[in-house]
Amino acid sequence: MTNPSRPATSGPSISPCLWFDGDAEEAARFYVSLVPNSRIDRIQTNLVDSPSGPAGSTLLVIFTLAGQRFMAVNGGMRMEYTHALSLLIECDTQAEIDRLWDGLLEGGTPEQCGWLKDRWGVSWQITPRALGDLLATPDTARAARVMQALFGMVKIDVEDLRRAWEG
Repeated sequence: MTNPSRPATSGPSISPCLWFDGDAEEAARFYVSLVPNSRIDRIQTNLVDSPSGPAGSTLLVIFTLAGQRFMAVNGGMRMEYTHALSLLIECDTQAEIDRLWDGLLEGGTPEQCGWLKDRWGVSWQITPRALGDLLATPDTARAARVMQALFGMVKIDVEDLRRAWEG
């Protein structure tokens, strides 16, 4: 039987599933409010009382961030996220970096090299799309200067990276 709310695919698909303790819907709504091309696709409630919450409360949220499908589940207990998995957002402009950084950082913790943990402990990397090109140059001295500049940053500054590349 097919699910009419899910598009047909030609094979398996992979979607990250984020675990929350009662605030999956709040987190999903927060994320989609910040990231362009995002939306809440479906909210599934608990049909019976369960470790995830009482009947009628949110069990899971299917949502799309920048065209990528995600699921947020209320798992019934707090689970800690680690840096072993992070969500990378590549931005075209410094203004995009600043807006997403400031939004996701609300209630969270800044970290080095464009990383932050949001208020739920999810690790994010907010980076300029140009970073890959600056590091991929065959001129290893330029790439090393960019990397050294990056190591000194918390929120990434694109112009500072370009100045480092130029020497």
